[in-house]
Amino acid sequence: MKILSLLAAAVLFVPQAAGAQPVFDSHVHLWDGEKSLGEYQAQVKAAGLTVSGLGVMWFGGPNQAREGNPADIAARNDALIALAAKHQGVVPIATVHPYDGAAALEELQRVAGHGVRLLKIHPHTQRFDPADPRVLTLVKRAGELGVIVVMDNANIVPGGDSEKLFNLALAAPKTKFIFAHMGGLNFRFWNILKMARTAEGLFGDNIYFDISAMVTLAADAPIEPEFIWTMRNVGIDHVLIASDYPQFSLKQTLDALEKLDLTAEEKAKLRGGNAQRLLGLPR
Repeated sequence: MKILSLLAAAVLFVPQAAGAQPVFDSHVHLWDGEKSLGEYQAQVKAAGLTVSGLGVMWFGGPNQAREGNPADIAARNDALIALAAKHQGVVPIATVHPYDGAAALEELQRVAGHGVRLLKIHPHTQRFDPADPRVLTLVKRAGELGVIVVMDNANIVPGGDSEKLFNLALAAPKTKFIFAHMGGLNFRFWNILKMARTAEGLFGDNIYFDISAMVTLAADAPIEPEFIWTMRNVGIDHVLIASDYPQFSLKQTLDALEKLDLTAEEKAKLRGGNAQRLLGLPR
């Protein structure tokens, strides 16, 4: 069954409590497949939360997707696709290594043929340079296939990575990107988007962010006003909530979100409205 048909049938993982607003968690690591999914669901249920769906990936933590192992990467992508086929509302996020060249492009096309809409690549964990031409080739192909590219943007690469990611998005205007963690503690850089939008023909407005991890750090902190200012400058419509489970729980993330001085309408967009629009999920 194609993943897109599963999206159309997405259901809640737990019964919806009166007045509860469901959330789409766009950044979940399932290091142990089915076992990890069960643990995530149990944690969500124990917290009394309502989840309309979640974007899941297999790599990170003990699982690496390093250069030179395309067969292993493909097998793990297949396992994730199979897991999503068993669980409505689970959206698979595949991966490849940009330096695997033709093999990475073939795997991208193969998973896209199975209905995968999201591809995650991680400059720090996978040890690649976002400015490498092979990365641009890969992300351009993703755009042609209608695949959204998720990239880590915690600025833990020496020298930072936001500038390189910005230029990558400029060079691939037909590809949509989600930059995870919105720049980490260098989030201020992304206010440049407000200026970029005024330059005719420069920016394709193809950059989105998840605020996993960072929202828990910014809430009730001295940086909170600037963090909110940045979210509004990049565009609230371009920001997604995400937990980065298992490093952070969904409850931690949503508790932090509630502390931010955002309007109810803005919070609703972050909790699910933006993901619904970006991924084409049913209302």
